[in-house]
Amino acid sequence: MNSVSIIRYLLRWVLLGLIVGALSGVASAIFLISLSWATDYRENHVWIIAFLPLAGFLIGWTYYRYGENSVKGNNLLLDELYKTEKPIPLRMTPLVLLGTIITHLFGGSAGREGTAVQMGGSLADQLTKYFHLNPEDRRIILIAGVAGGFASVFGTPLAGAIFALEWMLHRKFRWKSWFPAFWTAFVANWFCSSLFGVGHTHYFMDLVPPHTFENLLWVIPAGIAFGFSGRLFAQCTHFFTHQFSKYVSYPPLRPVIGGLLIAAFVYISDSTTYIGLGVPRIVEAFETPLPWYDWLAKTGLTGFTLGAGFKGGEVTPLFFTGATLGNALSSWIPLPLALLAGMGFVGVFSGATNTPLACTVMGMELFSYESGIFLGIACLVAYLFSGRSSIYSSQNLDRKFDLYPAEGIFTLGKNKHSKK
Repeated sequence: MNSVSIIRYLLRWVLLGLIVGALSGVASAIFLISLSWATDYRENHVWIIAFLPLAGFLIGWTYYRYGENSVKGNNLLLDELYKTEKPIPLRMTPLVLLGTIITHLFGGSAGREGTAVQMGGSLADQLTKYFHLNPEDRRIILIAGVAGGFASVFGTPLAGAIFALEWMLHRKFRWKSWFPAFWTAFVANWFCSSLFGVGHTHYFMDLVPPHTFENLLWVIPAGIAFGFSGRLFAQCTHFFTHQFSKYVSYPPLRPVIGGLLIAAFVYISDSTTYIGLGVPRIVEAFETPLPWYDWLAKTGLTGFTLGAGFKGGEVTPLFFTGATLGNALSSWIPLPLALLAGMGFVGVFSGATNTPLACTVMGMELFSYESGIFLGIACLVAYLFSGRSSIYSSQNLDRKFDLYPAEGIFTLGKNKHSKK
């Protein structure tokens, strides 16, 4: 590319990234404020959980009647990145926003990343028709939308950009996508955090031990455990999704049945620890020993909630699973409790999404850059031992794009389009 082409490229994506970042940042701010209200209301009015089956029917019927392909959620973004067949419907944004708020208000176990990512991708794709974007530029703007949604909902702009690139372009990084992803992520985070003043949870890692051979060696068994946990989480979600689809043919009825069983679980256990986001429990995992089974309970309940058809994301429950598993491992592994919780926080996420680089950077943004070596090893080992499982069924690591432009591709593996 010559200088004129580079200037045109920058001006084009500064404008598009600013629009996408503003849209996704504002959407995330509205979402996080609403989610905070829903969580506080549920915790102060626990009786509302009894109406989870009714809420489930409302969500299920709405998606069944008006959702069309929006019901595919994050997988729709991946499918459109690979195939570029149909525009992502704008209705995805209000549907997933309201569906997630209702899920959390009435006591489902879910996260928030999926909602922010879907809103960011849906809003970004609306620009395709207005700016007459070609297939390559459409892929870039989808990546930018995902980066903006992820960055603004967690307050991690670097990780948000890298996650979008690593998740959507696994082993096929395109340099033309880099600037739009990072620029949009920073714009979205600014709109959400600075303009709207939405705060994010802070985690305290009080001690990072020396980088001795012995200390680093202990990260390996922890990373293996995190990898298997990530695989279990993904398989659990897919299992319940398959079972509900197999035995309950009418989609709106699936969350009704799921809601009944979840409400019964809360009533019998007399605890709301494992529903909602579970952020207070995650914070506790960095501070004090917790019951060893916390990670298993959250894995099962989240897989059941999402498999039944409730809306939300998987990432915050993955944080919960990883942090509490790391907390449990502190009884056997001689590393600081907070460090193990932090390694699990990002390690299980890495194993379940095949994004070790983004998870490492996210850990450093949330905890401390001094812990980066420990986090990086944990994420890489977890990624290797998680196999090819993913919480996203459309994340096929071997798929090829329909269109490979003549330039602008950087791939980590060889293919017939690579430059020699």
